[in-house]
Amino acid sequence: MSFESDVRPLFRPDDAEAMSWAFDLASYEDVKDNAEAIYERLADGSMPCDEPWPDEHVQVFRDWIDAGMPR
Repeated sequence: MSFESDVRPLFRPDDAEAMSWAFDLASYEDVKDNAEAIYERLADGSMPCDEPWPDEHVQVFRDWIDAGMPR
């Protein structure tokens, strides 16, 4: 599990653009620094703004956090 192979591909270009005011979803450091807040929004369905992620995508993100957020 890694940011580059498992997490980064989950964020679409439109997601990155919509959240660019807060952080860069293409940046490992930005996502790592905001991981819990991002997870909360993914889990409650308020992010991304057009439709919630499937549960399995949310779980991949949680698993990445729990694995220590490997690059």
